[in-house]
Amino acid sequence: MVEHFQFLGVDAAIASPRMRLLLNQVREAARSGRPIVIAGESGSGKEIVARAIHHYSNRKSNPFLEFCCGALPKELVESELFGHEKGVFSGASAMKPGLLELANHGTLFLDEAGGLDQRLRAKVVRAVEHGALHRIGAARSTRVDVRLVAAGSEHLKDELGACQISVPALRERPEDIEVLACHFLSQQNPELRFASDAMMALYSYQWPGNVRELRNTVLRSAMMAKGPLLHADDIVFSPQPNLTERVHDFGVDGVEPAMIRLALAEAHGHRQRAADALGISKATLSRRMRLHGLHGNETIAGRIG
Repeated sequence: MVEHFQFLGVDAAIASPRMRLLLNQVREAARSGRPIVIAGESGSGKEIVARAIHHYSNRKSNPFLEFCCGALPKELVESELFGHEKGVFSGASAMKPGLLELANHGTLFLDEAGGLDQRLRAKVVRAVEHGALHRIGAARSTRVDVRLVAAGSEHLKDELGACQISVPALRERPEDIEVLACHFLSQQNPELRFASDAMMALYSYQWPGNVRELRNTVLRSAMMAKGPLLHADDIVFSPQPNLTERVHDFGVDGVEPAMIRLALAEAHGHRQRAADALGISKATLSRRMRLHGLHGNETIAGRIG
């Protein structure tokens, strides 16, 4: 049996017992009011689980805000989360409330929370626990009431005083492959269908990039369709293995920037396609590019190896 849901405007479809169990855990955790850490592989659906938590909580009519902790340079993150007063630093031409303040009475979802500086994580936890924060440069505190949901590794559970929800990888719930693939295909082109050999090809693949990779594979395949039925040879799987597999192939030193350059070159500079090929999120790609001083306009003469 396939069940369809919508969480804050995002459609979800599940068929597997693993995901039904997960949904029950989400409902129970949502009612508890505690902070929640969502663990799982990249692309497994942690963002939609965060939306479901807000949907089933008593805060559902209040704001749900997201922040990717790797999306900004570290020096800007504190201002983004806590806000700042006018004139406290160069460029602060007006008072700016932070995301914690804007999410008052609602939920703040911190994606890739492990990428947040430990000092800032502790500061966020204190603000949520005490119900008060100081904007940068402020003399007085501001009252806030925020539910914290974070996506990251399991060790964050104790640090945040949170309960944990683990999202299974797509290969651990194969019953969802067909329903998700058909859902993504209908979004791209409702006139297309999968032939039985195409569906067998999808079932046979391991999906290291999980649901995100399945979605991108279906969308690529739909754009290349030669008729109303997609067959196995029409399925356009990711052209490159993920970043971890490539590290094993080429050794450690200097591999990550080289792989990023290669992925960007093959994607003609398109960051989302490069991230998909590497099996990481676009935000993670951007963060790693900053770490290695890459700007997206590098070129590569030939392939490595």
